Amino acid sequence: MDTSAPSPFVNGETLKMFPGRRVRTVVQVQHNEGGVLLGLSTDGHQLTIRGATGAPEPPHYIEVIGIADSSLSIRAESCTDFGENFDGVAFNGLCKLANDKYKYLFL
Repeated sequence: MDTSAPSPFVNGETLKMFPGRRVRTVVQVQHNEGGVLLGLSTDGHQLTIRGATGAPEPPHYIEVIGIADSSLSIRAESCTDFGENFDGVAFNGLCKLANDKYKYLFL
């Protein structure tokens, strides 16, 4: 694991804390067309993922690693298919802990 450039775990709410930085999130694919994907974050925000070539069709979950363009947009560097069954509640809890009380463990 490369620790020289960590990618914070983010959900829709915490994405806005990292403009211009590499982040990591999981979204449920809502629509995918021409490399632009609309996904639902684990806390219910609609995110736009640009450059998501080869991403699966709805209702799959994908992990996205990329650069936060804005508070609701990520420029994807990589996408990993997590299938149709993913515990979004657990991931959302991880995002909250990783950006608050236990931040020092993740960055």
